[in-house]
Amino acid sequence: MSAGGAFGGWVPPTEVEHRLYEASVRNDTDAATQVLASTDLFILAPKAEVDADPERVHWRSYPEPGHRIVITRGMLPPWHPDWVFHRVSLRWIATFHWNDAAPRPLVVNPGSPVQFLLPSAARDRATWLQYHARHRRSPKHRLVAPRHGPLRGPLAFGLACGGHLAVSNGVPWNEAGTLYMGYTVELDTLRGAWDVTEPSGWRGELDALLAGRNSPPEPDFVLSVRERLAAEIHGVPSADLWRDAAAGHAQDLGASPESVREIGELVRRIVRYEARFRADGLLPPEGRVRKTVAYDYGRAVNVARWGLVTTQTSWQISALVGKGRLSSLCGVLRSRPCVGQRHEGENAERVEGGSTGHVRTTRGPRP
Repeated sequence: MSAGGAFGGWVPPTEVEHRLYEASVRNDTDAATQVLASTDLFILAPKAEVDADPERVHWRSYPEPGHRIVITRGMLPPWHPDWVFHRVSLRWIATFHWNDAAPRPLVVNPGSPVQFLLPSAARDRATWLQYHARHRRSPKHRLVAPRHGPLRGPLAFGLACGGHLAVSNGVPWNEAGTLYMGYTVELDTLRGAWDVTEPSGWRGELDALLAGRNSPPEPDFVLSVRERLAAEIHGVPSADLWRDAAAGHAQDLGASPESVREIGELVRRIVRYEARFRADGLLPPEGRVRKTVAYDYGRAVNVARWGLVTTQTSWQISALVGKGRLSSLCGVLRSRPCVGQRHEGENAERVEGGSTGHVRTTRGPRP
């Protein structure tokens, strides 16, 4: 979509804002409500307040009493160290404690080309609930790329290395800084799945990922066995020869019978994956995988993004490309802790959460 076209020089960042703009041109509040029911919405909050009580959403009304504001993802303001965002849905908003004696409109994207004022009387909120049930779809497993995000160049290349996890989580792949899924979601992910509670821990995890030290060693072990065999026989070994050599080498190193069997199964799995990669064009017809470091790089991108959201300090992110590979991705932190202590007790106005797909293990790989 080119600037200066149907949108008068303004380019909607995502499909959500595109549809909202079309509804605004028609003055179609019902269509806009259906769009809002189908997507994530965000509430601005002071970071210090959320750190003090992460489970509670204090939804203030401004610029004057009674007006409550939500923002669509594409219209979020630039990163600021003192402000974060709660992710909510139109259903959550409909069940909020509204003042029915003097209901004020719900303000969506104030001051933008896609600003909407939605009536918030009880009957309107009942409609919101109906539309949420009818139009809401899971954000997961969707490719989202805001038009204002990088689409080419080193930063785009680096972010694209984590694109598969962004698609799985239904968040933009080419964006870093303001938001990933939601501030408290990122706090929980770093704390629960990565044991990160301060900037030094986050940086340590990121450095380990970029160095390829985070993944389990078995895949690279069997891949290195194949490369040694290939050098010895001056060709690619058969799957059977590779499997026997890898299992035998593991046995010589003192692996248990169960581990030896797992090594053999791992070779079979890699053979299947490579066949799928060739069929999909990810590998050339005679190509093969030599290392699994891309797995760590993909997670490094997302760990960097979560850290940038939760540390809320001055930062910069760089992704340098060297000879077709991501060679560096780093966040620069200052002194403020990135994760506050959780407060227990009575909770109110809980934000609707969502799984990030990350599972903590006692030791080993973390997704």
